[in-house]
Amino acid sequence: MAVRRPDLRIEALAPHHDRSGFSCGIDSLDRYFRTQAGQDVRRKANGVFVLVEPDRPDVVLGYYTLCATGLPHGDVPVAARKHVPRYPLVSAILVGRLAVCEARQGQRLGAMLLADAVRRTYATVSTVGASMLVVDAINERAAAFYEGNGFLRLPDSLRLVLPMDVIKGMVKS
Repeated sequence: MAVRRPDLRIEALAPHHDRSGFSCGIDSLDRYFRTQAGQDVRRKANGVFVLVEPDRPDVVLGYYTLCATGLPHGDVPVAARKHVPRYPLVSAILVGRLAVCEARQGQRLGAMLLADAVRRTYATVSTVGASMLVVDAINERAAAFYEGNGFLRLPDSLRLVLPMDVIKGMVKS
């Protein structure tokens, strides 16, 4: 898991965060953050978390979203099946989106956001059970990022999963 940095913090999206100035270079992620994220938070459709510098708390350097989801047991990779119950639908938490502003890409901020999502997910599952963390990568480059961070890829898909037993080991270490 990525090391926490004292010069940065991750917090829930709030009205003071400037969403209009955010640009990661992927139109769908930029558009979502600028136009939909606030509504999703108000409607409780997604948790949206932003990365900021404490001395510039309105400038968003990156963000990610979390929400509840489920996937058919048969979609779980064989390597992960031993970690999940044999219910027809496996409960999970979805990282719906994760993006870093163009000016700060290449500084491992995505890994920092993902580590926070993993920790936040683990802290949540004792209240709202989930067997895994799921991501739908936006492209092959993103899929490689998630695989490099321990996620298992579903066959012929950009969907990846991280079983809760693996997350427990990551968080406890």
